[in-house]
Amino acid sequence: MAMELPSLKMAPVLLLCFLQLAGSSMALPALPGMDRVRWQVDRANRRGPSIGLVMSYIDEDTALQASGYFSPWSVQPFVDLYGRRFHIGSIRGVNVVYALTGQRRLNAAVTVQTLLDIFSVSGIVHYGTAGSSNDSMSFGDVSVPKLVAYTGAWTWKRFKSLKESSTELSFAQFNVPNGGDNLLGSLKYRNEELYSVGKPMEEVFWLPVDSAWFKIAEGLKVNLERCNDTFCLPKTPQVVHGLKGASADMFLDNAEYRNFLFREFGVSTIDEESASVVMTATSPGVPVIVFRGVSDLAGGEPTWSSTSLMNLASINALKMAIEFIATIGRQKSTPSIQSSNN
Repeated sequence: MAMELPSLKMAPVLLLCFLQLAGSSMALPALPGMDRVRWQVDRANRRGPSIGLVMSYIDEDTALQASGYFSPWSVQPFVDLYGRRFHIGSIRGVNVVYALTGQRRLNAAVTVQTLLDIFSVSGIVHYGTAGSSNDSMSFGDVSVPKLVAYTGAWTWKRFKSLKESSTELSFAQFNVPNGGDNLLGSLKYRNEELYSVGKPMEEVFWLPVDSAWFKIAEGLKVNLERCNDTFCLPKTPQVVHGLKGASADMFLDNAEYRNFLFREFGVSTIDEESASVVMTATSPGVPVIVFRGVSDLAGGEPTWSSTSLMNLASINALKMAIEFIATIGRQKSTPSIQSSNN
């Protein structure tokens, strides 16, 4: 008996199913060894959409590994791609793909873009440590910023101009013991060029996290840790919502400059990746949220061990990220995210 061919009406449906199965793996280049990676990516994506979870420092990755919150997918626990390992699994019943980005802007952007292009990802959660720029944040506290900015893009000027609408840093203001001209001139902070789907390019300075996700984060009740195995803070840390964060490709350890950033921009935390993560996710319109635990004062360190503080800050930021992901699963804010239970 001859097999009946599918009708023309069924052809679009079959094509759609094929595209959904092949989907993101088609974005992988035709390089040696990529056939197996395509197969691994397709198999991971057939579980359904996942939350993309990213962190920058090894200590932050270690905090997740040691927490027991992440359950690797027994069928295929990871995919190695472009030199990074993308871990496949779940957190409290929610599908998750997580990766260690590495430090600074480019590493963060490349990792997030890979997650969005290759994996079936419905949102990006970013957690990690940060320096504090003012007294609104204490060690171990977790900031959930509403706005972040990249403060590492400058136009270098020979002399400080007359007062302009944009902020400038004049080196002459920091001459000691006396003020006066300085051959370094001044820096004018530049906007970012944001390319978004369906919109013309726009120049922006502040980048907002997803408003719906921020509202969910505001409702979280999480008890943060005051102590780890070797150290205890003087008081129990708190979660602070709605502050501003700044990112730049530098580790800031200068009290005068952090005071300047707080005075001129009102930022409370300083890191190297958050703005890049938010900008990369914002461009295609993917929800994104940031959790940053305060591990140090960005200039003018206390006597406490910075290693102990980073560990504790990582744990507290992670606790917020875990509770957020669990809440997303419970509230079904992204209805298609369902755990395959391995």
